[in-house]
Amino acid sequence: MTGSQTLTIDGRLVQIAGQQNLLELIRASGIDLPTFCYHSDLSVYGACRLCLVEVAGKGLVTSCTTQPEPGMVVKTNTAEIRGIRRITVELLLANHEVNCPTCPKSGTCQLLKLADRLGANPVRYRRRTKHRPVDISSPALVRNPNKCVLCGDCVRFCQEIQGIGVLDFAFRGSAVQVQPAFGMKLEHTECVNCGQCASLCPTGALAVQSHLDQVWQAIHDPKRVVVAQVAPAVRIGMSEAFGLPAGETSMGQIVAALKYMGVEKVYDTAFAADLTVLEEGTEFLARFQEGRHLPQFTSCCPAWVKLVEQYYPEILDNLSTCKSPQQMLGRVLKRELPLELGVKPEQVFVVSIMPCTAKKFEAKRPEFTSNGLPDVDAVITTHELRKMIMEAGLDFPSLEPERLDLPFGFKSGAGVLFGTTGGVAEAVLRFASQALGGSRQGPVNFRPLRGLKPVKEAEVTLGGSTVKVAAVHGLGAAQRLLEDILQGRVQYDLVEVMACPGGCVGGAGQPIPKDVSVRQARQAGIYQLDTMLQMHNSQDNPYLQRFYTDVLGSPNQGLSHDLLHTSYHPRRRIEAKEMVLQAGAEALVHLAVCVGTNCHLKGGHDLLRQVLAHVEERGQAHLVDISASFCSEACEKGPCVRMNGRLLEKCTLAELARCLDQEIAQAQNR
Repeated sequence: MTGSQTLTIDGRLVQIAGQQNLLELIRASGIDLPTFCYHSDLSVYGACRLCLVEVAGKGLVTSCTTQPEPGMVVKTNTAEIRGIRRITVELLLANHEVNCPTCPKSGTCQLLKLADRLGANPVRYRRRTKHRPVDISSPALVRNPNKCVLCGDCVRFCQEIQGIGVLDFAFRGSAVQVQPAFGMKLEHTECVNCGQCASLCPTGALAVQSHLDQVWQAIHDPKRVVVAQVAPAVRIGMSEAFGLPAGETSMGQIVAALKYMGVEKVYDTAFAADLTVLEEGTEFLARFQEGRHLPQFTSCCPAWVKLVEQYYPEILDNLSTCKSPQQMLGRVLKRELPLELGVKPEQVFVVSIMPCTAKKFEAKRPEFTSNGLPDVDAVITTHELRKMIMEAGLDFPSLEPERLDLPFGFKSGAGVLFGTTGGVAEAVLRFASQALGGSRQGPVNFRPLRGLKPVKEAEVTLGGSTVKVAAVHGLGAAQRLLEDILQGRVQYDLVEVMACPGGCVGGAGQPIPKDVSVRQARQAGIYQLDTMLQMHNSQDNPYLQRFYTDVLGSPNQGLSHDLLHTSYHPRRRIEAKEMVLQAGAEALVHLAVCVGTNCHLKGGHDLLRQVLAHVEERGQAHLVDISASFCSEACEKGPCVRMNGRLLEKCTLAELARCLDQEIAQAQNR
């Protein structure tokens, strides 16, 4: 070892190898230092104080906020440190609702594990008695503030990784809480239901909204025909949920378990992914050849779609009109199974097993109903399926594998690729390259789109033309990429977006990964499945070809368009309210300047200040009522102003002043 690059930890010489803080170096040396608020992907918070160490000459310091320096002498387990850690955990327990047997985090709770590890028994401090209401308004998540220990992981992830910031700290001192702005319910916020906050939460303060009771009720109803669809990433995550190696597939056991529990037929969402490839690929080729509404953005991820509706309605025309594979298959099953089984549509109960919590929200969207019936009746996650299997008393690893039902259980390798970041774009490119005259011999792999980089790019020559493609995962990275696109700094023809780190394999409904190597193993498992399947291109799926011939006709036309495509609309993020800033007793003109998010970004606040100054300078203040509104429902055309009920779009001060003078003159001449 080089002496200048070493330090001493608990009497042992340890090499510094680029670690960003003492905590990482200590763990790399083989000591599992406890911590509650540290996450390697997030900014350093240093709040829990569990990772305290003693550094000679510096005293007690938090190891997560301290950089390793050559020559340091560090102690991690002194009597004083052990006492402080135990007190810290006791205080956390005293401020935490303890109902461990029924907690959604039972079995994975980090607080419980730390309490046992550090010997925090008994708890010597008085428990909090004030009960705060539990928020169950979201279709995807449950927020229980009584379980929150203020670690801040959810706050930082939502702000730093997803770029949304639904949650933050409120109040001070002993009254501090983590909550949405103004204490609103999650349903009324800009939450996109990605659920990563719940995945990260160590105590159950944020958890997935369970639909298990609804599924069991349908299974036990003799009048219902329960069918299931299983997403590509679930067959990888389910193995981990039962202690098998990360990346190993267990689709056969999943089918066996579902049928044992009473599900009549089990299909593969990857079949609908193949369906999506043909529909989205056909749509992309038409746009590319006509040069309109490019880049085309994928629409498989409901969290991404909701983000666009909220923040970037100006690119809604660039979203693919394809429904997600979940909703495509739900619609197809609700149409075809009543004919096949001789039952009424309302008797068919479709349950989706997804790696994603946002799919729960998606299934409840009004766009995805037919004749008053939802296309997908219930969505459960990998975690929830594990609970069902355990409740049924099944020994999952030892189940004899069973086959998926046909025709909607057959898929190509391209359909399975939807389970990981870059997979949708690669599957569409496989279709497009063949449609434009490429070889039909074997798969075409687009390796630049693989891996876990936040943004991956590829340039592909298709039919003599160069197609520029990007794949991005994590909504923060997606928003940064989108801003670059809107500002003209980069240009693409096709962009795939997935909200969760790693794509669906890293969804919030999956087993919680301990580090990035787990997501890498899951992604490798997806690519291995693609390699092992007989067919690698969606268009080669024989059951899909027959379905088009017998039922759908041509992609993106007629019945296929009616069944498999949809449209999206801007979302109002704040209930329409107005703040009156200036009111004249003899007002002739009523002016409302929109300062909602999109109009603000386009200069709405500046315009509001300018028009206030303008009417003062012109001596018109008594003639004009000026207010600020929060949404004009024309976000893509901001800044917007309503003048006596008339909407002015893309408004400038010069245009507003001219219209204002005209309106005042007309009113005075009446």
